[in-house]
Amino acid sequence: MSESSTDNWRRAGFAGAALGVLAAGAAAGVALERLTVGRGMRQKARLALDASGPYGSLRGTPGKAIADDTTALYYEVDEVDPENRPGSAPRKRRLFGRKAPAPVTVVFSHGYCLTQDSWHFQRAALRGLVRTVHWDQRSHGRSERGVAQAGPDGLPVSIDRLGRDLKAVIDAAAPVGPLVLVGHSMGGMTIMALADAYPELIRERVVGVAFVGTSTGRLGEVNYGLPTAGVNAVRRVLPGVLKALGSQAELVERGRRATADLFAGLIKRYSFSSKDVDPAVARFAERMIESTPIDVVAEFYPAFADHDKAEALAAFRDVPVLALAGDRDLVTPSSHTEAIADLLPDSELVIVPDAGHLVMLEHPEAVTDRLADLLVRVGAVPATGARTGSVSG
Repeated sequence: MSESSTDNWRRAGFAGAALGVLAAGAAAGVALERLTVGRGMRQKARLALDASGPYGSLRGTPGKAIADDTTALYYEVDEVDPENRPGSAPRKRRLFGRKAPAPVTVVFSHGYCLTQDSWHFQRAALRGLVRTVHWDQRSHGRSERGVAQAGPDGLPVSIDRLGRDLKAVIDAAAPVGPLVLVGHSMGGMTIMALADAYPELIRERVVGVAFVGTSTGRLGEVNYGLPTAGVNAVRRVLPGVLKALGSQAELVERGRRATADLFAGLIKRYSFSSKDVDPAVARFAERMIESTPIDVVAEFYPAFADHDKAEALAAFRDVPVLALAGDRDLVTPSSHTEAIADLLPDSELVIVPDAGHLVMLEHPEAVTDRLADLLVRVGAVPATGARTGSVSG
């Protein structure tokens, strides 16, 4: 390999690692402690965690929704199990020509560079107690690469587009009955875009909403825990860098793999706050984020600068709302969640101590308990029905 090729490969490696920061929601590099464990030992540790960790193993009945640009969006449904609901038992019903009312469906929307499996603990706790839909955003998880993005025109992703995608999933997986919408980070923004485009759907069918670690906009002001001058410098060059890296995805992915240790450190810093976070959970988050192709990371990132949906929150003024965030979230700071609560004064505001951006993985009990309270309030589950978030598989 020539010296020029070697330099290009190294630059791609560090560029890939820098985009790993974006994948965790950050926009620049961060100082790391010097690694002291051998590379081989770290690789063996990752393999052991991958083999033993049950996280992300829950599966439901699969389905596909077709977006308006023909992208196939993958979702799974977990139905209610009557035997799991306290005080209920299977019994025969005679309907005398009347249909039983449609159950409440809880629709979970995940964040940037994650998948539906990021809700693992909440899914495990609610499994069988309430009807749930978990879906993968376009170009993420098991959903297809966005047709509009992969096509010859290469149309950029917008949060408005994601709102229309969510509508397609609801039409396919929960066409009737009341809805509770739950969204983390980009998933919460997706719900806001849904409300902006389809206010009648919110008015007629939505009975509860949970916004987790998300924002109505002004994300360009977030400094990710870094000096303002450095963040501003990165923002000036970032669009061009992303465009260049997106066009050389294979080279960047090679560099990204070569700098896996740096990548893992960045993910941990921007995903979690607790020093004692379960290593298997940290590795689970790392696997989700690193599975997102670098060109997808690049094509989604600009959408956040344009996101502005504060006015759309008005659609939720008449329904119970949970606004929850980690107090040390560097990606969508808790002040953004507090702003949501200010716009929805009847909402429940919860700031979880010692929690980062992936609060639902870091402190699953806190998130699941509050979500269960919301579901009890809207009558989706009985007061004694919800389990804690400590279930792992």
